[in-house]
Amino acid sequence: MPAKLFTLITGASEGLGRSFAIECAQRNMNLVLVALSGSGLDQLADFIYRNLGVEVLIFEKDLTLDNSCQQLFADLAVRKVQLNMLINNAGMGNTHLFAEGSASFYEKQIRLNVLATTLITHLFLANYRKNTPSYILNVSSIASFFYLPQKQVYGATKSFIYSFSKSLCKEVKKDDIHVSVLCPGGMNTNLAIILTNRTVNWISRMSIMNPEDVAFIAINALLKSKEVIIPGKMNRFFILLSKILPKVLKNLIINHTVKTIQPDNKWIRYFKGPQTVFNSSVNS
Repeated sequence: MPAKLFTLITGASEGLGRSFAIECAQRNMNLVLVALSGSGLDQLADFIYRNLGVEVLIFEKDLTLDNSCQQLFADLAVRKVQLNMLINNAGMGNTHLFAEGSASFYEKQIRLNVLATTLITHLFLANYRKNTPSYILNVSSIASFFYLPQKQVYGATKSFIYSFSKSLCKEVKKDDIHVSVLCPGGMNTNLAIILTNRTVNWISRMSIMNPEDVAFIAINALLKSKEVIIPGKMNRFFILLSKILPKVLKNLIINHTVKTIQPDNKWIRYFKGPQTVFNSSVNS
């Protein structure tokens, strides 16, 4: 009898991660969901089990802490959980000047966006080889294609994810492991972000998508082994435009767009809470 297979999703409690969990469950995939303690993961798991009937395992972990990825691997090994899909979605964004951020924040951001993605992918690689065909989806951002003021560390971490995914794809393709990198633009992931998205210019607003639509597009493309996934016609248009516009004009557009975003406006201050692990692209 073949082993029961699971899809592992990090940052699964809200935003794009939540949409990934529901999208995969609708496709009859059993789930392993990882997010911070107190983030509502148990309620999401109960909702999915009751309404969609798949098995859901939850692990409340802060992936920025030392050995948290290794502990997750050990926990799943003890339970003999077999995986054939990984969605590295957990991440931290930022929109502020480099000097305004603290060293501890940047360390945490790099640990989550870069180190956790790398370690989780590496730890479970043998599992994917055993359960082929298998799939890995790493969430980068459209920010990885641009050099954006106020998103310097975030953009750099997403550039790492993009490069890492492209290289890994070539390495493991022979093993029937399919690696895709998702590069979404801005998304309406929660009320604070929705209200913030209304402050950007009309061109940027046209590119903003709902996370459930991004999740649907991403899973479809992943299962078709598409290497780079850029959801939304406007986002693909922006990337094409960046390749043909003169540098001076491109910089003017980028600077104008960034200036319209108010990172410390009343909506962020009002809704800000302890949850720091969220979809990697909420601030794209």
